[in-house]
Amino acid sequence: MKTIGLIGGMSWESSKVYYEHVNTMIKQQLGGSHSAKVVMTSVDFGEIEKLTFEGNWNKIGDIIANESIKLEKAGADMVLLCTNTIHLVSDRITNSVAIPFFHIADATGEAIQNDGLQKVALLGTKFTMERDFYTKILQAVYGLEVLIPNPEERQVIHDIIYNELVKGVLSEKSKAVYLEIIASLEKRGAQGIIAGCTEIPLLISQSDISIPLFDTAKIHSAKAVSIALGQ
Repeated sequence: MKTIGLIGGMSWESSKVYYEHVNTMIKQQLGGSHSAKVVMTSVDFGEIEKLTFEGNWNKIGDIIANESIKLEKAGADMVLLCTNTIHLVSDRITNSVAIPFFHIADATGEAIQNDGLQKVALLGTKFTMERDFYTKILQAVYGLEVLIPNPEERQVIHDIIYNELVKGVLSEKSKAVYLEIIASLEKRGAQGIIAGCTEIPLLISQSDISIPLFDTAKIHSAKAVSIALGQ
């Protein structure tokens, strides 16, 4: 079994889900008392959040590159970044280490393609929804049509993520708002919803909506487990 390297802390609320996912999946596949071989490094999200809103992506890249180097030195056989938004600086990982890096948008694109869907909606931070670092992979590599919410909806989704979800606050009111936005995206033709922020599945689950919900943290974790087991 290969060792999975995780860069967490963005936020730790979803990073703990990654650890749970990879261990649960290893146990399901190998049985008995098996668990995943994991090396995790975790950053201070307060620092990352501040730099994000300042637009200081170069500094964020420096931090993430340094964390990936730590994982490689610690014996990790691969790197996963346990967040969607900070994949904006993922090239800093690939330029810093020799071990493989698995992009969350690639894992998600594969899962959507395997389900045979063509048009999907992307929910996440404004950075993820409005910049092209994520959507260009889904469009160019996997041939998907990607819908994003309107500007007002994007702001609401973004604010709930930063003011509530990353702090572990799960509100029924916010859940209702998300479901209303998802319903409007379904009316626009969305065949599935990408939870393009790893905290969103803490609030919204598949049982809440009638179309497929792509839990990016779970999909990303499954990809790592598949590689770790040589599949």
